[in-house]
Amino acid sequence: MKVQKLSVGEWVEVRSKEEILRTLDAKGQLDGMPFMPEMFQFCGQRFPVRKVAHKTCDPDFKSRSVPDAVHLQTRCDGQAHGGCQAGCVFFWKNAWLKPANSGKANDSLATIENNGDVNDGTSSGCTEVDVWKGTQAPPTEGNNSEPTFICQTTQVQYQKALNWWDPRQYVKDYWSKNVSLWRFICGFTWSGYFNLSQAGIGVGPAMRWLYNVVRPLGPDTRWLRERGTIPAGQPTPTVDLNLQPGELVRVKSHKEILATLDDGSKNHGLWWDAELVPYCGKTYRVAKRVHNVLDEKTGKMIRMKSASILLESVVCGARYSPCRMFCPRETYCYWREIWLERVEGPKVSADAREVVSAAR
Repeated sequence: MKVQKLSVGEWVEVRSKEEILRTLDAKGQLDGMPFMPEMFQFCGQRFPVRKVAHKTCDPDFKSRSVPDAVHLQTRCDGQAHGGCQAGCVFFWKNAWLKPANSGKANDSLATIENNGDVNDGTSSGCTEVDVWKGTQAPPTEGNNSEPTFICQTTQVQYQKALNWWDPRQYVKDYWSKNVSLWRFICGFTWSGYFNLSQAGIGVGPAMRWLYNVVRPLGPDTRWLRERGTIPAGQPTPTVDLNLQPGELVRVKSHKEILATLDDGSKNHGLWWDAELVPYCGKTYRVAKRVHNVLDEKTGKMIRMKSASILLESVVCGARYSPCRMFCPRETYCYWREIWLERVEGPKVSADAREVVSAAR
């Protein structure tokens, strides 16, 4: 099956259930990427390409190469995976899509249409039942523990490794329109500055001091990799705001949040990452309270003792992580309630969701 490339902004239509099943093997996968039962609800719908998913990050925060896939404005609701609440973005293989306007001259998927039947002869006759079976690994003998789930997120670790220094990925980032020229400049400027500060040539303290004086991300921000102030072994503070979906919250300042972290940059086991810093001081709407998420490495369900908060449009931008720079996956950022403060006042209507635009 010949599949051409897509770019950001192109409109596509998700193929029918029958067409998609003909592309899958007996495990409900294509090129090692599962088609998940949660995705069936989008068959026949049209979406613009959100990002070209030519690469992604694995559970160890390293990059993996993903062939012929895109991200649309669709996320997993976890119904077929034990109620996982992570809300991960789906990987859509190009073979599962077709042009939204078949008569358009620049349709990137026109070659699929011209080839006729989607089935390329390698399919093993996958059924919807097979797709559902593919959500869990077969139980091992004598193992009565919780199931091991299989989803797109657990499978990315088996895609081909992608070295951060491979320049081809950055060419794809730009030509696919995943990353603007300005974001390239900002990303590589920070990367160079950070790596020089870590080079062990004696300039690190001065460079961190200068960054804290200039504060490129705002007056209350600090060095992006600055650690918390609570000694190891000491308890970190917590608060229960009982935040609910739809409420407005303001993210506290970077300096305030650092005071809630131990010297491993964690609060009650949840790691504070540099990717969260651009959101400090801004206001967002609560998307959900999260208690259950799948472990990306093991496929086992993690049940959190205290809820984490997801905020609408607040996602990882992969700006400051050199081993996964410009990853297009846009996973939700996790927040402790002590890092947030409720915005008092009348409720804002559903039509006014963009209180403050999420940093991109």
